[in-house]
Amino acid sequence: MRVTFDAMGPWSSGFTADDVDDHDDDLESRRYRAIFISDLHLGTPGCQASALLDFMKFHASDYLYLVGDIVDGWQLRRRWYWPQAHNDVVQKLLRRARKGCRIIYVPGNHDEFARAFIGHQFGGIEVVNDAVHTTADGRNLWVTHGDYFDGVIQCAKWLAYVGDNLYEFTLKLNRYLNSLRARIGLPYWSLSAYLKQKVKKALNYVTDFEVAVANEARHRGHQGVVCGHIHRAEMREINGTLYCNDGDWVESRTALVEHHDGRLELVQWAPAHETQGQGHQISVLVA
Repeated sequence: MRVTFDAMGPWSSGFTADDVDDHDDDLESRRYRAIFISDLHLGTPGCQASALLDFMKFHASDYLYLVGDIVDGWQLRRRWYWPQAHNDVVQKLLRRARKGCRIIYVPGNHDEFARAFIGHQFGGIEVVNDAVHTTADGRNLWVTHGDYFDGVIQCAKWLAYVGDNLYEFTLKLNRYLNSLRARIGLPYWSLSAYLKQKVKKALNYVTDFEVAVANEARHRGHQGVVCGHIHRAEMREINGTLYCNDGDWVESRTALVEHHDGRLELVQWAPAHETQGQGHQISVLVA
């Protein structure tokens, strides 16, 4: 099931920045037409739930797209991990839906169990296979997690599970390294992102994925695509089609946002505990 959303249509909610949370009423929040986030991986130690909560506290929107891998069913089947901060994220999302924000959930491969509930709503959160979002300036963006364009996922799922374990090991090592870096006053650094940039096969995989997703969006008659899956935030034109990857909340802490004039911006969030009590965002790309 695919649904189409026109933010100018009857579902426009009138959701205001002051509605983020009752206890956030005194905060100066940013308000967007739409926010796209993916790859939270709730249920894993790598999920930066506190940073996400901090981001959500300062940002409101009429539409919020959850672009897959929100809950990590793969890891939860191996070992249960669900701290209070992960509960808080779910509660924050449900509260936002009650306040009038339209939340659209497109499951990914790690939360593929949710695909059994496509067409249903949970607490006001709509579960769909994919979606089309119409921006204020008239561009149609296809919203899909992107795992269907991953040859490893489709052809050798066992290899994907092996890769997932290796990725979790890399994240664990990265947490130790950054703990040491923090003690000597150095900023956060991503080992995984470094490896992705340096390993030729990883770069080829990313490029092939981006081109395949953009080509499919163009084939479907859309001007652009929003996806996640590969944990690499990016926004660029590929053969005339706008490719947007909103990144992840395991390493990059990025989101794609749409302003009220239809302008799209890829932003990175630095949480309050890293910025002397005042979280702030960094604009990465604008289109």
